Amino acid sequence: MTATGFARSGHQDSFARNNLPPRESWPDLRLEEAGLAYPERLNCVVELLDRHVDEGHGGRTAVIANDLHWSYADLTEVVNRIANVLTRDLGMVSGNRVLLRAGNTPMMVAAYLAVIKAGGVAVATMPMLRAGELAYPLRKARIALALCDHRLTAELETARVQAPELARIVAFGGAGSELEALMAQPGYEDFTAVDTARDDVCLIAFTSGTTGEPKGTMHFHQDMLAICDCYGARVLKASPDDRFTGSPPLAFTFGLGGLVLFPMRIGAAMVLPEKAGPADLIDAIERHKVSVVFTAPTAYRAMLDKLDGRDIASLRTCVSAGEALPKATFDAWQARTGMPLLDGIGATEMLHIFIGAPREAIRPGATGTPVPGYEAKIVDAEGRDVADGTPGRLAVRGPTGCRYLADPRQAVYVLDGWNITGDTYLRDADGYFWYQARSDDMIVSAGYNIAGPEVEACLLMHEAVAECGVVGAPCPERGQIVKAYVVLREGVTGDTTLAKALQEHVKASIAPYKYPRAIEFVAALPKTATGKLQRFALRQMAQDET
Repeated sequence: MTATGFARSGHQDSFARNNLPPRESWPDLRLEEAGLAYPERLNCVVELLDRHVDEGHGGRTAVIANDLHWSYADLTEVVNRIANVLTRDLGMVSGNRVLLRAGNTPMMVAAYLAVIKAGGVAVATMPMLRAGELAYPLRKARIALALCDHRLTAELETARVQAPELARIVAFGGAGSELEALMAQPGYEDFTAVDTARDDVCLIAFTSGTTGEPKGTMHFHQDMLAICDCYGARVLKASPDDRFTGSPPLAFTFGLGGLVLFPMRIGAAMVLPEKAGPADLIDAIERHKVSVVFTAPTAYRAMLDKLDGRDIASLRTCVSAGEALPKATFDAWQARTGMPLLDGIGATEMLHIFIGAPREAIRPGATGTPVPGYEAKIVDAEGRDVADGTPGRLAVRGPTGCRYLADPRQAVYVLDGWNITGDTYLRDADGYFWYQARSDDMIVSAGYNIAGPEVEACLLMHEAVAECGVVGAPCPERGQIVKAYVVLREGVTGDTTLAKALQEHVKASIAPYKYPRAIEFVAALPKTATGKLQRFALRQMAQDET
């Protein structure tokens, strides 16, 4: 280790390490206490992918997507070819950030792994993001290169106007796409992983942004293995013969862990349906004999009505996260299928789930207990521990934790070495944690995190809107929906036509899933004496109206 406590970096481009927060503002990263130990020199793709081939398991199935089947040896070659393209043809050097833009496709998985194997830093983005939303991570992470599904290049090209840092967009997935043409060059089938340090950054995942700009969360090579060796090994307890599928996008760390890292760590297979709605998940489970599924409570509720006549006998483990799991959904799923739902809470800052009971220790209605290797407690506004049964702020620490990319909000998330997640919980006398509410302005709808202030800012760009407030309103199907309370400009009349126009305005400006599904026109918004919007009052209004 160096005098700074870091291992010698394998990055030529030192941007990521230079923009980590000051060490004294980090949470406690407790690998030894979690029973984990990783070598100082570590490229996580060697452990996740190459190891299986080296140990003689290259013939095992790694990726299934409709009629495509890649073995671990096949996936290794695709990853190696992309890594060679990155370093030989596209000028990437270790430490460079590379933006990835695609759905849950085999090439997205391969690109993710190739960037990291080549010593780069992956920055994955959701397919639904618009140009303005793409420009921010491009600027913040100073990204010069993007690998993009050929069907999604338009918004990225538009984003370049706001983010001139992006010098090159390389498309893949279509007939004659540039990436595949470069990959086909002779001698590209082998690639030696870059000699990175276990604490070199390999992933920057951007949050949804509760207030203001999204935050870039920085994760090390060791973090990618730690979540597998904690939640994956000690709670999920899957086997190499399992097949994994689910709905969360790979740009969400929930999806990255559940659909890619966890199966690869144990040499299992991932099933990537082209579409991942409730009916599509049932199709994938039935057709490919899936045994492990990751999705949100909303999807489990929707699948209940579509199970008649379907064969899901292969399914044995169902993980629910992304939003609070109502006990009614837990009970209905178990009654219909005979299987309990494994509830869990994670955070982009923590990389994956840190509270969630294994099957044998589930308590319906509770999120669970800390994942072995993690600790959790409830604190008050000043960070003092509160008594069991008292609601308060959830604090957690373990082998992973928050390190924001050059962001003063690090001081808000980390308190005395603990990560303060933004959730209100209570702990019972048996050590189980029970979700109460979000502590901030985040709306969690059908598993998507949606920042109310971002939707407000978008609505305010419409000429008819004078003021607005956006909160989550209860919804039995989606958990919450986005609801906007809108004060119109003088002379403008609120009606269904205008409401529809405002919804379309939001869909065209930011990711469509963020649009307000309910709009209520009001004469005034509740405010403090100093004129600040009282979102808690709007939340209460939304609660009372259901």
